[in-house]
Amino acid sequence: MGITAEVHGDGVAEVVMDNPPVNALTVAGWFELASTVRSLGDDPAVRVVVLRAEGRGFNAGVDIKEMQATEGFDALIGANRGCYAAFAAVYECAVPVVAAVHGYCLGGGIGLVGNADVIVASDDATFGLPEVDRGALGAATHLARLVPQHRMRAMVYTSATATAAELHAYGSVLRVVPRADLRDTALEVAREIAAKSPTVIRAAKESLNGIDPVDVKRSYRFEQGFTFELNLSGVADEHRDAFVEKRETDTTT
Repeated sequence: MGITAEVHGDGVAEVVMDNPPVNALTVAGWFELASTVRSLGDDPAVRVVVLRAEGRGFNAGVDIKEMQATEGFDALIGANRGCYAAFAAVYECAVPVVAAVHGYCLGGGIGLVGNADVIVASDDATFGLPEVDRGALGAATHLARLVPQHRMRAMVYTSATATAAELHAYGSVLRVVPRADLRDTALEVAREIAAKSPTVIRAAKESLNGIDPVDVKRSYRFEQGFTFELNLSGVADEHRDAFVEKRETDTTT
């Protein structure tokens, strides 16, 4: 349960998220994930990291129930900082990160996958940002790495999801396979990379990050600022309460 990691003899490391019921991570969970991925990248024995999950879906974002059960802004600030740390850890990991996505990939899950180097997905995988329905913003930066700009905007405004097949057609998902084959496929891709010179691959990762046209860390931090504004206005709290209470949201403001 929680975040686990294993390093195989071929230099491939597996990081597994397993936080029932929906793989929504707590504040502590996001920071643990960040620490785990960074430490693996710093390990000279690791050549590639595979990030995957157990359970119903890959990741459902932040634990909104934890946020609403916490007095003041500590959980909100913690979730924002934890997500920022985890997304950055994937992006800045010294070795390539292969994301293996099944079921739903929502909110914070998009931040993880959007910052991964390679994505493989099961044929039941869906990707989306329901942030506006939760009174928040964020990870549009990462969604824009998965789908074209206008598709991204429509998905943000409507909370619509995209299928693995759609992302494969865009070129952002490398392979789409039956769910039963997902882990083996991710490990196969990872082992192909791990068979290369680790010195060259680490250099390639750093060089590719250096030529990115968008600073994903800075742009995500900019998005987070609007989440704080929405929270201070009271709008975000109403959206989160409605989600936890399973009722319609007041959308008059």
